[in-house]
Amino acid sequence: MAALVVRGVRDMLKRADFATVPRRQRHKKKWASTEPKFPATRLALQNFDMTYSVQFGDLWPSIRVSLLSEQKYGALVNNFAAGDRVSAELEQLKARDFVNEAVFHREPEPENSQTAAPSPASWACSPNLRCFTFTRGDVSRFPPARLGSLGLMDYYLMDAASLLPVLALGLQPGDTVLDLCAAPGGKTLALLQTGCCRNLAANDLSTSRTSRLQRVLHSYVPQDVRDKNRVRVTSWDGRKWGELEGDTYDRVLVDVPCTTDRHSLHEEENSIFQRSRKKERQMLPVLQVQLLAAGLLATKPGGHIVYSTCSLSHLQNEYVVQGAIELLDNQYSIKVQVFFAVVVPGPRLSSGASSLANPKSLRAILPASQALTSHSVCLEQYYIM
Repeated sequence: MAALVVRGVRDMLKRADFATVPRRQRHKKKWASTEPKFPATRLALQNFDMTYSVQFGDLWPSIRVSLLSEQKYGALVNNFAAGDRVSAELEQLKARDFVNEAVFHREPEPENSQTAAPSPASWACSPNLRCFTFTRGDVSRFPPARLGSLGLMDYYLMDAASLLPVLALGLQPGDTVLDLCAAPGGKTLALLQTGCCRNLAANDLSTSRTSRLQRVLHSYVPQDVRDKNRVRVTSWDGRKWGELEGDTYDRVLVDVPCTTDRHSLHEEENSIFQRSRKKERQMLPVLQVQLLAAGLLATKPGGHIVYSTCSLSHLQNEYVVQGAIELLDNQYSIKVQVFFAVVVPGPRLSSGASSLANPKSLRAILPASQALTSHSVCLEQYYIM
């Protein structure tokens, strides 16, 4: 009984002491000081598992394995250096020029194909590109590029799939070209390797990324090519390019910022899936629509524009193209209708419809097969895995 009394008195004293403490100085113990911290790569995989399992169904497990596999690089030969010697050295490594193989060893089109043959001038792949890769199953790596006898790097290591938008752009000699989202510079370098650019504007909003682009150009491109106004590097807002230089370029490449699916699964640094960048990630489709619309407005009548992403998401691919169509319709009275197309490896990309009387065309490098045309703007949307 005495023990109970003592305990009761002790509790009363504690409550009395607590009551004398000012409210602003009172505190409670915190059981959980922070949220559980997950790496950005894990958050990216969770996001893809939820969205792509619905989008791709039974195909998603195999696609998932591919995305999680180690990335293999291709070696883009620098034509401004001793290109033939570099190609011979890469062949000694048992690497193969996949561009050359695609152009000269493609399967013939079936006779009963319903696709209409486009004109070579409109649909030819960009010329003079050589990119070596190791065969499927060969996990060999290319040695680091080195300076050649001309003081330029021999080759540029890049994801070989990044060359597809440049090939699809179909550059012709004397073209004026805009690379709207150019950094870090692999596609800009590939555009110059074609030898077709009369003038090339390479733009990226980030000044740090354009600095990296400048370093790439200095390492691979002779100064006389960079001078004479042939290469112009800027850090403007690409969304306003249509207002700045409307109807100016023969060819426009819009390789938009995206979730970069493979990179997001392997790299923590600068990942779009970091919690601090959640709002930026959610707003990506809006940015992509604005950039694509600006690229279309910057293209000359009769010119071509390629839209490409490093993402499998419909929200960043099909829906962006549809959003740009609606934006052009609402603000510029440009009517667009959808038709289907087929992509075949080879010197030309085949279309599912003949060209219309007008002019601008867009090819979107995405993971399926579809195309778009219009009465006043021709949009040819190519999905390539």
